[in-house]
Amino acid sequence: MDQEDQDRDRAQEQELDRARAAPLVRDALPALAAELVRLLEEEGERELAICAHDLRIIADCGCGDDFCQSFYTERRPTGPYGPGHRNVPLFADRGYLILDVVHGRIMFVEVLDRPELRPALTAALAPARAAAEAGASPGPVVGAEGEHPGP
Repeated sequence: MDQEDQDRDRAQEQELDRARAAPLVRDALPALAAELVRLLEEEGERELAICAHDLRIIADCGCGDDFCQSFYTERRPTGPYGPGHRNVPLFADRGYLILDVVHGRIMFVEVLDRPELRPALTAALAPARAAAEAGASPGPVVGAEGEHPGP
């Protein structure tokens, strides 16, 4: 194995460690997690409902809009999601919930008009922000993109 392969393997392992350390949605936003599972079950999305129980908050969308409480549950793509992508709109009692799903994996949870979630979301992402500001090895970029993801 050459040095380039070793570096790539090391970087992948570090990224996996950061993802494992990311907070679970069910811990940081328990009511939202329960709502996602319930709404997915109601929509007949059983596999996604099972996955929703173990989602992690990797990064917020970074748009900075007051009405947005959206977050990534997987690493942000470098471009469009591409083949295998679909949106799953959920009929929430209030606000908007739309999932970006790629090949059966929930990648992004778009949450709009739910401002009560912002404090808990900010608190959940605080350790990643602090590590980035302290110069730790780069993890997911949190809050720097400035726009919502597109399909």
